[in-house]
Amino acid sequence: MSSDSVTVRTRKFLSNRLLARRQMIVDVLHPGKATIKKTEIREKLAKMYKTQPDVVFCFGFRTVFGGGKSTGFALVYDTLDYAKKFEPKHRLARHGAVFP
Repeated sequence: MSSDSVTVRTRKFLSNRLLARRQMIVDVLHPGKATIKKTEIREKLAKMYKTQPDVVFCFGFRTVFGGGKSTGFALVYDTLDYAKKFEPKHRLARHGAVFP
């Protein structure tokens, strides 16, 4: 799947220093395609915020009726240690950062 026509935009950006993370709402525009994988979204957000994909957590994506646009939530932690400290265990397991 070519990711050239996929656009990732962020809005409602908030820097949360108490939890050592940046949090935002993510809008993904993917006209004429199925829903984009979260790993691709993580890689694009990591490139956008100049960090590794390991510290980017995406979840809660909903596709609008008719397709072409998905909206979800993303958290970008400062380090993987902070992510392991504050993220719920199920999200860490989904991400592959912790093994059950």
